[in-house]
Amino acid sequence: MTTVNEWLQRIRLGEDSTLELKRVVMRSETKVDGPHPDGLADELAAMGNAQGGTLILGVDDKTKQVLGIAYPALDTVEKWLAEICQALIKPALDVATQHIELPDETGQLQPVIVVTVPRSLMVHKSPNGYFKRVAHAKREMAPDVLARLFQQRSQSRLIRFDEQAVPGSSVDLADPLLIQSFLRDGEGAADIQLHRLHLTANEDGFQRLSVAGILLCTVKPTRWLASAYVQAVAYSGANNDPNDQLDAKDFDGPLDRQIWDAFNFVRLNMKVPALKELGRADYPQYSLRAVFEALVNAVAHRDYSVSGGRIRLHLFRDRLELYSPGTLPNSMTVEAMQVMSMPRNEVISSLFARYFPVREDGLGREFLMDRRGSGVDVIMAESERLSGKRPVYENIADMELRLTIYAAELPNTEGTA
Repeated sequence: MTTVNEWLQRIRLGEDSTLELKRVVMRSETKVDGPHPDGLADELAAMGNAQGGTLILGVDDKTKQVLGIAYPALDTVEKWLAEICQALIKPALDVATQHIELPDETGQLQPVIVVTVPRSLMVHKSPNGYFKRVAHAKREMAPDVLARLFQQRSQSRLIRFDEQAVPGSSVDLADPLLIQSFLRDGEGAADIQLHRLHLTANEDGFQRLSVAGILLCTVKPTRWLASAYVQAVAYSGANNDPNDQLDAKDFDGPLDRQIWDAFNFVRLNMKVPALKELGRADYPQYSLRAVFEALVNAVAHRDYSVSGGRIRLHLFRDRLELYSPGTLPNSMTVEAMQVMSMPRNEVISSLFARYFPVREDGLGREFLMDRRGSGVDVIMAESERLSGKRPVYENIADMELRLTIYAAELPNTEGTA
């Protein structure tokens, strides 16, 4: 915890690569007149695009005087700041705020707001472009610099996205029962094993959970990665019509749980009529083995760096549609994807293939993933065998991958018991 004297010392020394000072001008207790929202958004995004930093609202950046913010206006300024981070910065920037009191030049205590900006996993755009903090000022990034930053914070980087440390996280946030699944007797202390599996990562001397650690070892990953969930909807008709909605659920647990919950959603909502002429015979709409493979692939290979891009599972009368966020990895094409396997999230894929056994018959898997990369073949063959129609993969505007699996024609069961 930083002390008052330490804050005052930092303010006296002035702005640097991790400190920004801003006075706040109020038009009234409910209206902020300055600084300008666009300019402040640029400053905050620049910090997130660099190494993070601290903004102190209520301190003049030129005179370094503590001016404070009127006590009744603190909530207004807090809401105004949150709106800037959510509406003016894309993707939205998560910051932490703290209200403290600092003495002004007369010794009178004045309230200020300390805003902590973590080094972001994403690259953020603000109203006037893409900025990065350099020394004590923001600098607009040249195209080559921006390209390198996108590469560093995307799937193409040498340290893959799912290996990166999640800012602000700690190993203590992981669920003990979920962690236990990855520990093996005689293979070293728990922290060593987790680090070896890339479930934790070092950041500035601190041991954090990695993106994979958040997704696999916490009960609710969406607390840190807001889009990391599966949205499932079942419709009675053939269109995305809210009036035809039969069932809808969001699955936001650890990734393996998301797969099984979504799988059971399909099993519950698809039609399985039966004929009893020569003993009972079920006629399911979809191959559950194909559905299982499709869900595993969607969860394992989606782009978790995409803000706002959840997996969407839509069940219609005549088809199943599964949307997975992100472009195809490593310059893959839809055609190439059907003959070769190049995982986007190598940590998650590797752990799915070793630590998550499948205990349900008929799915043809010992673990969630097969290291041979045969999932797409299974989806195609099993679905076409059942429905007579080959599933279709489509790259939608280089933003998401859509898989359509067609439902089998159902037999007429009228008159059967």
